Amino acid sequence: MEQFFRLRENGTDVRTEIIGGITTFMTMAYILVVNPMILSDAGMDFGRVFAATAIASVIATLIMGLVAKLPFALSAGMGLNALFAYTVCGAMGYSWQWALSAIFVEGILFILMTFCNIREAIINSIPVSIRKAIGAGIGLFIAYVGLKNAGIIVSDAGNLTTLSPEWFRGAAGVSVIGLVITSVLLVKQVKGAILFGILATTLIGIPFGVTTYAGGSFVPPAPYFFNFAFGEVFQSGKAVLDFIVVVFTFLFIDMFDTVGTFVACAEKSGIIQADGSIPHTKEALIADSVGTTVGAVFGTSTITTFVESAAGVAQGARTGLASVTVAVLFALSLFLEPLFGSIPSAATAPALIIVGVMMITPVIEIDFTDFSEGIPAFLTVIIMVCASSISDGIMFGIISYSVLKLATGKAKELSKATWIVTGLFLVKILVDAILMV
Repeated sequence: MEQFFRLRENGTDVRTEIIGGITTFMTMAYILVVNPMILSDAGMDFGRVFAATAIASVIATLIMGLVAKLPFALSAGMGLNALFAYTVCGAMGYSWQWALSAIFVEGILFILMTFCNIREAIINSIPVSIRKAIGAGIGLFIAYVGLKNAGIIVSDAGNLTTLSPEWFRGAAGVSVIGLVITSVLLVKQVKGAILFGILATTLIGIPFGVTTYAGGSFVPPAPYFFNFAFGEVFQSGKAVLDFIVVVFTFLFIDMFDTVGTFVACAEKSGIIQADGSIPHTKEALIADSVGTTVGAVFGTSTITTFVESAAGVAQGARTGLASVTVAVLFALSLFLEPLFGSIPSAATAPALIIVGVMMITPVIEIDFTDFSEGIPAFLTVIIMVCASSISDGIMFGIISYSVLKLATGKAKELSKATWIVTGLFLVKILVDAILMV
């Protein structure tokens, strides 16, 4: 393992990598329950989607660990699964088989784009200040999700978030206790503080009625297999047009969500080179491309790099050994569905809040006195949090960056790739406007 992953060279060891991998898995294990719950609303079987999610996560994360050798984990992307269930299968009225067909085509396109270095060029086109803002924005977004999952902040009648008047009770109270425990462990520099915080909070939740045994069978359910419906796609001109729009939408959101997460985690792990490039980018992008394609074959929505990978990175994970650890745990989860389903969101919420604190640090390196750099960086962060969308934050950041540089006579600071990405975002806005008419 030392020779293959170059542990000493990366300033880590086996114990640190395994703890980092376990921590990452614990913070993202919720997807094994949440993803099947969402896709079941589209008419899919919970157990079969559970199996598909686990299998696709294993394959994609193994590729990330063994080929890219990076400490990032992959699974079914949140937001994209909701788009699958509630927009494509709900509002648009298509079958889940039709939606899986769109995911499969998206995966194939992703593989082609990756081998043609298109996605790598997009990542390298992002200005340094925007990269740092992406990390900070995702950090705040993660913390926001943690606070929401904990019930510390809630939505009121006006759909605004506010401090819950009962934040000290039930799940919210358990999360606050867990946040204190995790924070103390971190201050005392205890190895595996986030993981131990999750485990301690899970146990504390038992007498409060927050942690309960989910129940269920320990026999792995069978996933779907090649349940596509390309025949439905060509039933009418409208179906074909809708299919193209859906594929483009999945492709666009997934691409920039992955780009944002990948850049943020790379920034936190310290692997970004002096010239701003990120090593093994192509191999990392192959992981989520193959994961998405395989996921569609087995019956789940788009596979993407998980922002929760930052939890493992924060624990010191620096190599693909952490990813291999996550993959092994996903494989074991096939046999332990009832146990993993028993970890409450109240236990993972403190970890997400702490990770938010850790990820916001790059923002101090942004030169906010230069408004052509500061304004786009600020928009990246604020839109990402307020719109709950990584891709929208990147879009506003890059467009505003290009416009300000152009308007202030600094267009030479923009690379050709940055111009192309800006153009893609403008096309996306135009397509969205046409679809709304």
